[in-house]
Amino acid sequence: MADIIRKIKGTEDIMPKDSYRWIFLEDIMRRQANAYGYKEVRTPVFEQTSLFARGVGETTDVVQKEMYTFSTKGDESITLRPEGTAGAARAFLEHSVQNDGLPSKQYYLTTCYRYEKPQAGRQREFHQFGIEVFGTQNPSADAEVISLVNGLFEILGLSKIRLEINSIGCPKCRSKYHEKLREYFSQYKDKLCDTCLGRLERNPMRIIDCKSPVCSEIAKDAPKMIDFLCEECSQHFEKVKSYLDIAGVKYEVNPTIVRGLDYYTKTVFEFVSDNIGAQGTVCGGGRYDGLIEELGGQHTPSLGCAMGIERLLLLIESSGVEIPKPDTCDLYIASMGENASLKAFALAEEVRKSGLSAQCDIVGRGLRPQMKFADKIGAKFSVVLGDNEIEENKAEVKNMETGEKTPVSLTDFAKEFEDIMINAQTQRIAGI
Repeated sequence: MADIIRKIKGTEDIMPKDSYRWIFLEDIMRRQANAYGYKEVRTPVFEQTSLFARGVGETTDVVQKEMYTFSTKGDESITLRPEGTAGAARAFLEHSVQNDGLPSKQYYLTTCYRYEKPQAGRQREFHQFGIEVFGTQNPSADAEVISLVNGLFEILGLSKIRLEINSIGCPKCRSKYHEKLREYFSQYKDKLCDTCLGRLERNPMRIIDCKSPVCSEIAKDAPKMIDFLCEECSQHFEKVKSYLDIAGVKYEVNPTIVRGLDYYTKTVFEFVSDNIGAQGTVCGGGRYDGLIEELGGQHTPSLGCAMGIERLLLLIESSGVEIPKPDTCDLYIASMGENASLKAFALAEEVRKSGLSAQCDIVGRGLRPQMKFADKIGAKFSVVLGDNEIEENKAEVKNMETGEKTPVSLTDFAKEFEDIMINAQTQRIAGI
């Protein structure tokens, strides 16, 4: 007997017994995005490697260490998407979405791929919910994105999440800040990791985001970008805070937030929890006013954010928030004999077309195994068909919880069963 082929390290199977949790979350995410006027975008799972090198940034950990990159038979360099923004920005530009009117508000539910050590809430293949807004520099847009995510957490009943915000300025005020950072970090050249030594000249802000304990400790006393903001960036940040205040969104200013991707400008933010260990950031994002330009388009101020669904599910579990169990089968139609099997199949179709769920035997089991299966799938009601029921054109629908039986006609079966369901629901609500 051949060995069973196993899943690849860093990937997970989402089995039917768990998928309802994902469906529940995705449904809330879609409804929340729609409430704010966002429409879904779907982009390819792989892109030209240059998209991420230019968009995400060559000095980032993502590009330097984590991307799944390979050459095609045509000798083209292809990369599995490590994040969603670059692909959404490429699609916005390629399809001239600006002609449809700005701002363009988009969301996605997608898979991403990064080669890193698998850990709780982070796999090599992971899932993201992201939102992107193209074509606005107004600080109210920053607050709207943050408010959308904050509202999502409120809907889920997640209260122990703090919002941390910062501004990392624009290229104009960052140039002076970079000089101060180089001056500071140069004192520790002998202690910085090799990656950060390479960043020192090209993009010293990336050192602040380094995961190395030594570099992180050194970065604690580094100059803060918020102290070097130009007047425009400072005013923008103050207005973002004003909009958050008027929306009742609580936040903390954390001057150490820089985010891990090069395209960010001005506002950056993170929703953080202490309930899921070291991987505490549940959602992160900010403004990326230069990204579209970097990809070859006209200057188009934009912003967005993304959250890992695996990490969010961990937080939901650790917070004791219960995700509703999926609805079980409304009706199981058991059958005895070939004629009854055909009739059960037909009646199940009728019930499904009426908007309810129904199952019948598709294995060829005897009556007792069929009823055991009905119990296992949590069928609310059952009915048994045999030659007598077909001849008399009537049967009895049994409430699997109470044992109560109700006679029904096989001619108007779907309609009569629907009435039984409504009556049972009414009694449940009334507490009878």
